[in-house]
Amino acid sequence: MPEEQQEEFVRVKLPRGKQTIGIVEQRLGGSRARVKCFDGKSRICRIPGRLKRKLWIRENDTILVEPWELDDTKGDIIFKYRENQIAVLKKKGLIKNISTEEF
Repeated sequence: MPEEQQEEFVRVKLPRGKQTIGIVEQRLGGSRARVKCFDGKSRICRIPGRLKRKLWIRENDTILVEPWELDDTKGDIIFKYRENQIAVLKKKGLIKNISTEEF
């Protein structure tokens, strides 16, 4: 029974300020990827150097993006959500049941 209770409490990083949630459409090479964000924009995002070896990004991954202040078509990938965290975001209404064709 304690195992069931532990599954209920999942810590999830929520978007703050200009941050938005997105889905990786395509890897572009190096540390860049094309991301379709939930605010309706497609951005070229990079993985910052401090996360390059820690954060493995694949297509259709759900991630947290922080757009650049000077250029809204680019951004930084801050965090990658896991499956259990995505389920929590769906329960909170931050992510709808989506497929990549809906964009």
